[in-house]
Amino acid sequence: MRVWRDAIVRTGGTVTLLSIAPNSREDGKMESFLKDFERRVETTPPGMCPIHMQLALVESSAAQTCGKCVPCRDGLPKLASMLERIADCRSSQDELDEARALAEVIRDMSDCAIGWHTAALFLEGLDRFADEYRSHVEKGSCAPQIEQKVPCEALCPAHVDVPGYIALVAEGDCAGAVNMVRKDNPFPTACALVCEHPCEIRCRRRIIDAPINIRGIKKYAVDNARCDTVPTPPQNVPTGRRIAVIGGGPGGMTCAYFAALMGHEVTVFEARKQLGGMMRYGIPAYRFPRERLDEDIRGILAVKGIHVECGHPVDEAEMRRIAKEFDAVYVAIGAQVGKSLALPGIEAEGVSSAVSMLEVIGDGDYPDYTGKRVVVIGGGNVAMDCARTAVRCGADEVSVVYRRRREDMTALEAEIEAAACEGVELMMLEAPVSIEVDERGRCAALVTQPQMISHVRGGRPAPVNASRPQNRIAAEVILVAVGQDIVTAPFEDFGMPAQRGRLVAGDDLAVEGLPGVFVGGDCHTGPATIIKAIGAGKVAARNIDHYLGYTHTLDPGVTAPEARPNDRRATGRVNIPERPARERKRDFDGVELEISHEEVLQECGRCLRCDHFGCGTQKGGRIQYV
Repeated sequence: MRVWRDAIVRTGGTVTLLSIAPNSREDGKMESFLKDFERRVETTPPGMCPIHMQLALVESSAAQTCGKCVPCRDGLPKLASMLERIADCRSSQDELDEARALAEVIRDMSDCAIGWHTAALFLEGLDRFADEYRSHVEKGSCAPQIEQKVPCEALCPAHVDVPGYIALVAEGDCAGAVNMVRKDNPFPTACALVCEHPCEIRCRRRIIDAPINIRGIKKYAVDNARCDTVPTPPQNVPTGRRIAVIGGGPGGMTCAYFAALMGHEVTVFEARKQLGGMMRYGIPAYRFPRERLDEDIRGILAVKGIHVECGHPVDEAEMRRIAKEFDAVYVAIGAQVGKSLALPGIEAEGVSSAVSMLEVIGDGDYPDYTGKRVVVIGGGNVAMDCARTAVRCGADEVSVVYRRRREDMTALEAEIEAAACEGVELMMLEAPVSIEVDERGRCAALVTQPQMISHVRGGRPAPVNASRPQNRIAAEVILVAVGQDIVTAPFEDFGMPAQRGRLVAGDDLAVEGLPGVFVGGDCHTGPATIIKAIGAGKVAARNIDHYLGYTHTLDPGVTAPEARPNDRRATGRVNIPERPARERKRDFDGVELEISHEEVLQECGRCLRCDHFGCGTQKGGRIQYV
């Protein structure tokens, strides 16, 4: 809604009432500039000095001051001047203390948010980046870890050479692109279909128009060069060393793949019937068709020296045997069980965890919800998976109940939108209170308490009870999707330390006091993403190799083409097409379609090759990651 203010203008004896828009023509001219500036901030490269970022914040805030109050008008320019000397390593601890004192005055005495919010952020940065400030003042330089990195590579947990495989796809070499991905990640298909693509967050193309569809380009590569048809890179000579991997999910299989390429013999112990972990038992087939997952797994198992024992759970006694017989052990058991809620009626028939439901369909056993009303509790990607699965299983009605707002949901926006398109009702700001049970012990309804949004806690606005009556949502099936837990007991009994339900290890993933035992992935960090588990498996393989006394290098068998000149014309982003919602909600076939050759060429052409034209060249070649 636009707000207008009135003004009285006198011309001789005539009085005229004018309506004046708050934004003048000059303000209108600023709009496009501000959008460009906003994109620039969103594309702040990883590895940038945080002090220089704070300087930019204070300087831009000083330019915004209206000049009415002294702390903001005079204080912000002075703070910016002091911060500039600190950023340039021309300051002392005394001036740093003086800057803190000045910022406290600005925060406490400024009239509006331009002053006090800027000062509050600066003070927060002083504490958050204390090591960096200390380095600038005491050592006269940025800390060693401060250096700009190629954004897509740096933000990928597996540090995949993204510009390299995009360039290979542009040259028509999809098989080469697959092996360029495999250099750091043996699950190209999985990450082409279900990765949350953190690599796109700071894509420098955003400065011009929009981030490159990196996942879409990878999907084109694996659609045109299936991973089980592309030969894997050459192996090193056998070392005679034996490594055990506990868990056949993305982290465990990644460790097995790289360790086998290094020349070690690997045995994978998987408790379930098939390999894949939560990729098979936590992601529905319409998002990740099982035959596509099997392509990645067959590609991994094509490496000699990997042995698999499925249906082989590991308890304390078995863990002791394994640790004694093998030279090293990597524990990557994931987060296998769903969390519950302390609600009256939670034990009723028809109530189950979302993880349990998705695990059952992982082996092709689909529930029949025909004619039933299904309620899913939660707001993450698992909740969306369950809701969309229930639609495909014939449910009459499917509702997602979440105690926060839609914008606070942790699920990807694309998943939320897809669920809504398929007929899932999103019931926001409703907190579960109890489950109504009928006389036969079956759930009949979910009772909820309406919420209102309140103060921010932990980075998100917290909900509180609203002064409105409770709601009753009729349901024959209730699925609880509020997180996952880790079964740590057998490993704790073996001697592995645990804290807050997670297995503990050092930065190198080694378990203190248990030589040769490593741990990583969800069981170490808590439930996360596939690509983070893959990154952990890669690090584990490298560190186990070092532990065994080796420093193997791997030849990916492919190199990136020479960079072409940038195409800097603003161009729309190509998105992956999907089957219409009215069709796809009737089956478990893959939702996404293939992008065309013309589309992928255009999308590849948008890549700015930051590895060549940006900091990759400045640093003297490609940045190497552990």
